[in-house]
Amino acid sequence: PREVSSKLSLSFPPCTGPHAHRQRMSNSSSITQFLLLAFTDTRELQLLHFWLFLGIYLAALLGNGLIITTIACDQHLHTPMYFFLLNLALLDMGCISITVPKSMANSLWDTRVISFAGCAAQVFCVFFLLGAEYFLLTVMSYDRYVAICKPLHYGTLLGSRACVHMAAAAWATGFLGALLHTANTFSLPLCKGNALDQFFCEIPQILKLSCSDASLREVGLLIFGASTFFLCFVFIVLSYVQILRAVLRIPSEQGRHKAFATCLPHLAVVFLFLSTAIFSYLKPPSISSPSLDLVVSVLYSVVPPAVNPLIYSMRNQELKDALWKLMP
Repeated sequence: PREVSSKLSLSFPPCTGPHAHRQRMSNSSSITQFLLLAFTDTRELQLLHFWLFLGIYLAALLGNGLIITTIACDQHLHTPMYFFLLNLALLDMGCISITVPKSMANSLWDTRVISFAGCAAQVFCVFFLLGAEYFLLTVMSYDRYVAICKPLHYGTLLGSRACVHMAAAAWATGFLGALLHTANTFSLPLCKGNALDQFFCEIPQILKLSCSDASLREVGLLIFGASTFFLCFVFIVLSYVQILRAVLRIPSEQGRHKAFATCLPHLAVVFLFLSTAIFSYLKPPSISSPSLDLVVSVLYSVVPPAVNPLIYSMRNQELKDALWKLMP
């Protein structure tokens, strides 16, 4: 009943007339909470969703936690590749911890409510962590390129200071992008209710509630974000084209196998992350639907943090050996 009354009280009339902009701003400022998408209204299915997400969440925490602990404790893994992998595991743990626990709590307590401040914090953290992860994956492709194509210069180009600077740049770029996009999103007037067709606060879903036309600020952010995204994508593609050419020139089959073993996991993670994120944010409105949006959002925000540790550990013998050494 509390959620229904909240939804009814926030179902605003159309914004028309000479005072439309002032009315929109008033409507937007009166929103104190949002209603997230409920997976189902059936109690048994709500509990099933809770236990399913709990299992995925614990698997993600365990897998990424083991990678972080193994790399931190084993001196042999204190190399640029594993330093970046440790950062990736930290980002994955943070990303899944922002969205999944809240969705689990909503299913367990049969509610849909998230506060305005909580929604803004969720948008900022998700965009920050996903943005930092994308830039970190770009840095990791450079690491693989130098290791395979310029092995004699690896220690020079990727010293400890350079690695720290590149990782810090990835985190800082994600933070700056999240700050700009969050501030822009929540400064827009909202006059189309407060119900989001998503299990967490996602920028495209919040923009659907806006009653304003695209401003120059929005267009500028979109162009900046798209151009940065495209440049990183081109860099990753070119890096792996050069890596593939170098690997095919390796005379021994064992050498080719070792090179592929270190590159294929990263390439798989990049493909999974980019394909789902691109589809979620750039898909045409004509094919958009609540069920499709839900599936895609799970694929880019929940699945990668859970499967990335598995992808990296399956073909990485050094990591598996170090992990077994930690076992009592």
